[in-house]
Amino acid sequence: MVLAASAGAQQKLVPAQSEINFTVKQMGVPLDGKFSKFDVQVTFDSKKPEAGKIDFSIDLGSVAVGDADTTKELKKPEWFNQAKFPSATFSSTGIKTIAPGKLEVAGLLSIKGNAKPIVVPVTLTPGSSGITTVQGSFTIKRVDFKIGEGDWTDVSIVANDVAVKFKLALTGI
Repeated sequence: MVLAASAGAQQKLVPAQSEINFTVKQMGVPLDGKFSKFDVQVTFDSKKPEAGKIDFSIDLGSVAVGDADTTKELKKPEWFNQAKFPSATFSSTGIKTIAPGKLEVAGLLSIKGNAKPIVVPVTLTPGSSGITTVQGSFTIKRVDFKIGEGDWTDVSIVANDVAVKFKLALTGI
């Protein structure tokens, strides 16, 4: 599969067709959540993917998980500390083609002022109307980012692994 884009062209996010979801286990039971506000800046040329750049920002105040009380709790200082750290960011440091339509995007993920390198496998699927779907998933260790401080660093109640899945609809790829 070849994805065409003009050299150095910037792609645009289609928010209504995009989503970021996560799952964490609380006392062994999966708890699903999502972020409803995020933005991505992508510059990508399918002929030179390694020259591409991805910058991502997630509004941590847009989190929704379980009921309203749980959602409110996540915004508190022990968890996302949304008042002090309103967003999480990802900035790519490298893009590598693995197979046609499959990439590995390396970059720096920053949450609550804690930055860690991650590698995210992504799949590009061209669609109708000039929109390409970019999908991927990865797992973070929440304690590495100080998500759940104090008593919440005990991973026996809320697991350390947080599985993140995303689907981004982009024009111009």
